[in-house]
Amino acid sequence: MSIATVKSRAVTGVSAQAVVVEVHLSNGLPSLSIVGMPETAVKESKDRVRSALLNSQFNFPQQRITVNLAPADLPKEGGRFDLPIALGILAASGQIPVKALEDKEFIGELGLTGECRPVHGVLPTALAAAKAGHTLILPFENAEEAGLVEQGRNFGAESLLAVCAHLHGQQTLTISQTDTRDVTPDYPDLIDVRGQGHARRALEIAAAGHHSLLFSGPPGTGKTMLASRLPGILTEMSEQEAVETATVHSISSKGFDVSQWQQRPFRAPHHTASAAALVGGGSHPRPGEISLAHHGVLFLDELPEFDRHVLEVLREPLESGKITVSRAANQAEFPARFQLVAAMNPCPCGYLGESRCHCTADQVRRYRGKVSGPLMDRIDMLVEVPAVDKRLLRSQAQDATAESSAQVRHRVSRARQKQLARQGKANNVLQQKEIEVFCPLSDSDYQLVEKAITRLGLSARAYHRILKVARTIADLAGSQDIRTEHLSEAIGYRRFESAGL
Repeated sequence: MSIATVKSRAVTGVSAQAVVVEVHLSNGLPSLSIVGMPETAVKESKDRVRSALLNSQFNFPQQRITVNLAPADLPKEGGRFDLPIALGILAASGQIPVKALEDKEFIGELGLTGECRPVHGVLPTALAAAKAGHTLILPFENAEEAGLVEQGRNFGAESLLAVCAHLHGQQTLTISQTDTRDVTPDYPDLIDVRGQGHARRALEIAAAGHHSLLFSGPPGTGKTMLASRLPGILTEMSEQEAVETATVHSISSKGFDVSQWQQRPFRAPHHTASAAALVGGGSHPRPGEISLAHHGVLFLDELPEFDRHVLEVLREPLESGKITVSRAANQAEFPARFQLVAAMNPCPCGYLGESRCHCTADQVRRYRGKVSGPLMDRIDMLVEVPAVDKRLLRSQAQDATAESSAQVRHRVSRARQKQLARQGKANNVLQQKEIEVFCPLSDSDYQLVEKAITRLGLSARAYHRILKVARTIADLAGSQDIRTEHLSEAIGYRRFESAGL
């Protein structure tokens, strides 16, 4: 038979679209052409495939070979189509049975010797193949990642010869199934933090209601240390959250490490990062830091040192939980339901109010002005972190208020369960009408909030965020209603704005 079709998939955003690799052999001068919007790496596959076939002791047809990657208007990139193209040539030339390719999908890059090399974007491909009811054959090094899809049938192969032997029924490949029961997330423990009771309390509230948080304080007060402990006190990831997070990492340049299964990501980009590095981009869009922090924490240290334009791109995904990257050729949407934690110094030198600080009022104003008002308005909690008591720095010193991450996580989980039972979502993502239903206040408490709005110059958005934080504080206290003490504490986390932010 001079024509054969092989099923494969191309990764677009966090989804894997079906691609049909059509191979046709015809009379004419020997040649191999690939059509269907292939980018450079795909075009170069003809040389890899030729060498792989010859070095695997197969006959390379001395005919005109046309390879069509359908649909033709979908961009194709990477070396993932090497294996299906090679199998299509073998099937079209009668060297493997065409019927053996039915109900199967193939991805994988080929080395010149015929070995199968790993590719990116395996998890969305495995999920899509399982949903379609197809068996997926892929490189052996990707088999562990594909094995995370419990309902799928995935086979890992080390070489083109092993794949052909499997299709001929001469030797069966081993089905891949990854056991994640022994994979335990490893987080830094909150008990390592000495002192800072107010900041640790704020961290617990942020974890319970999925609130964004800004720490401000002199250098060396533990702001970064506190932020790195947040993933360890968040609730355990659900199966769906783990799959979504792993899918985003699977399509990134580094791929997904199975040992990170169900571990909430903690991303801390340097302040020199570009806007594209944060939100994603490229001619073929790839996820940025905010998407790689999906269901985890995005930590921005030295917040005013980030370019203002870079920070402004965070405003939309903070509200929507997703980001759409548009290019002339295509468009991709990535999830970005992350928890923002930021840190900054009170002034350029970091020691505002101390004798060693020589920053002028204008310098302090310009420094704080690098963070725009609209972005600050979207941060739920603003916390000042003072210097640590020197006596607590001794190795033998005991901090009576210290708690482990497990102790705090227990309270956080209990509060989060109340939120899910009451409204089906975290407090931070409540909409305006839901706030009216689930965050009612007494008349005296409304007057308290109105006074705070006037005195601190707060916006309507900040008002709603105060109510949501108060709702979380009430949940942690086991209260059905928001009381005055809960509201007062929530207002206290906005008072930092009176310092000029």
